[in-house]
Amino acid sequence: MISLYLAQKSWLHRLPAGVKLLSLAAISLLLYPVEQPLVLLLVLMATLLAYVSQGRAALHQLLALKVLLPLFALIFLLQWWSIGFAAAAVLIMRMLTLILLANLITLTTRMDDMMDAVMPLFAPLRLLGVDTRRIAFAVTLLIRFIPVLMAVVSHLMDAWKARGGGRKLWRLAIPLTIQSIRLSDNVAEALAARGGISPAGLAKTRR
Repeated sequence: MISLYLAQKSWLHRLPAGVKLLSLAAISLLLYPVEQPLVLLLVLMATLLAYVSQGRAALHQLLALKVLLPLFALIFLLQWWSIGFAAAAVLIMRMLTLILLANLITLTTRMDDMMDAVMPLFAPLRLLGVDTRRIAFAVTLLIRFIPVLMAVVSHLMDAWKARGGGRKLWRLAIPLTIQSIRLSDNVAEALAARGGISPAGLAKTRR
């Protein structure tokens, strides 16, 4: 899920990292309660147009979604069977939009720019001798995966409601934890392959 940065000039590249990260967080929160398929379809189309505006290299990154198609198809069929076609389409479009937006920000924002955008939040910790770059790196990864985790939570909640789970949402903690651990394992393997998160590893990741 850690995409390569596209070294080119575009309107998205010129936007400050902080603006893009705040926009991603806002869109993630705003899309969560949306249940109208047309609205989500328009947002998804706008996201795809943003990819088009970045040129052929960005469009090529859409091919990476091929590995997710079986998962999307399975989720769609299960949701269609349990809660109906419209609700299943809403879920898939929301998940796809958030994943595409997060990936687009990764493509157009260098890792060190993301880190610089969040590092001022941890400046006081330097007085305690804390390596703030490590914390900023961890927070940057967290921000990168917020849309993915929100999509996981949304899927789990929809499945829970479809099965008449009631208000005992705390029971979702175990499957959410398992899926989160799987995601973290994948990220850990990717970081290990790139040399870890030592200062040298951070430099490799920024490239």
